[in-house]
Amino acid sequence: MDRDSKIGPLKTLQGLIWQEGYTSGTLHGEVYSDVPAAFARWRQQGKEICIYSSGSTLAQQMLFRSTASGDLTPSIKSFFDTRVGAKRSPESYEKIALISGCSANQFLFLSDIIEELDAARAAEMQTTLVVRAPNADVRATEHPKVRTFDELA
Repeated sequence: MDRDSKIGPLKTLQGLIWQEGYTSGTLHGEVYSDVPAAFARWRQQGKEICIYSSGSTLAQQMLFRSTASGDLTPSIKSFFDTRVGAKRSPESYEKIALISGCSANQFLFLSDIIEELDAARAAEMQTTLVVRAPNADVRATEHPKVRTFDELA
């Protein structure tokens, strides 16, 4: 875990450990302050929200279920983890589109990792680099950039 290895069984174990923390109330999900309003806005616009994380789907669900703004999981259509493949592999994004029953070009993939955005774009998804941290990776890239979800239509 210290090396942030993206190994499925390790992430599953991590999710089970976190489950105990969330169940006991020791852990709470944290999201940026613009996330709840953006989720509500996107749902109102008829957009579907999917989460693709190196964290297990269980860990993702627990995080979004226990935020200070309440349970955000009703806003999320699907959760994906590395069981669909590596986040830097275009095939993973193609698989997500296939599972979702949508064309890849109907997706807007948001990430703070340029290599993930490159993979999603190679799979024909639209992409946007999210630059939240002052020390974020903002090297030259063709991906549009936003600092908050409020900048997205």
